[in-house]
Amino acid sequence: MSASTLSGCRAALAIAVRYAHTRTISGPVAGRRVPLAAHRSHHARLLERVATAYVMTFLHREVTDHWITHTPTDRPAAERLVALAKGWITWQAREIVTESRERCGARALFPVNGLAEYPANADGAITAEGDNLAIWCKAAAEMIFGHTLAPEPPPATGRESLTDPAFLRRGITAAEHHWHAGARSDLRSGEADDALGRWNNASAAALNLAEAYIIGQAADAFATAITRTTAAGTRAALTDLYVLFLLDQVDSRSGLLLAEGALTRDHVRALPRTRHLLTTRLAPHLPALTDAFSVPQEHLSSLPMLTVP
Repeated sequence: MSASTLSGCRAALAIAVRYAHTRTISGPVAGRRVPLAAHRSHHARLLERVATAYVMTFLHREVTDHWITHTPTDRPAAERLVALAKGWITWQAREIVTESRERCGARALFPVNGLAEYPANADGAITAEGDNLAIWCKAAAEMIFGHTLAPEPPPATGRESLTDPAFLRRGITAAEHHWHAGARSDLRSGEADDALGRWNNASAAALNLAEAYIIGQAADAFATAITRTTAAGTRAALTDLYVLFLLDQVDSRSGLLLAEGALTRDHVRALPRTRHLLTTRLAPHLPALTDAFSVPQEHLSSLPMLTVP
């Protein structure tokens, strides 16, 4: 299920990015047309989804390798990792294919243009081979006391850089620690003889724990892939893409991380500007980043909206 939706979202992004550079619209100067990709409002959203797709790809590879090599004593943890990865990848895939379809306008609603069926395919995977929410609830419940509490990172000083991957990664760890400790506290605070009531009390924090954990694992998989990259230009672009993904995760949790001391007020204020600078730097690489998905040219060339003006 994870592999099928991952492949689908990579293909959808390849189509959407090519369309963004093929389709032209009226520009700010009369009589001059510009590609959709020239607009930051367009390419920034695609870049964020491309960053997520790269993270999904490397997570899927790491989880597959871990499952293949796991031992009988490691099986429960391996099963949890597979369940969490399946849920996160398929949920992210649905967001990506929906975004890709929308960025191609009404023409993408026609099946002949290759995108119309992807959202339904992702929806199917989300509830096939185990409904995502159900398998996440099982995994999250096991993690409350069956998973080691992540160390609490040191408080931010304000001197850290928002383009430092290690600092941003600590923000995800801080979120995992917060929700893990909260889930344990919430579970203990329920009535001892009411197992369902105790789980209901702890379920929200536990699911947030599961999400923070799998996002951290996905980020680590991307970081490992970057260390194996030898070409300097490729490594620099992938590092920027990795930081963009981390910034998105930290930004969405900025309130919690500020309260926990993992970010300062100046960090929070600087988040939008930092994301803007990274997006500007990455925008010229957008076609190359999706070309690397290796979607067959025969398929892309067969889609009317990519070939007919």
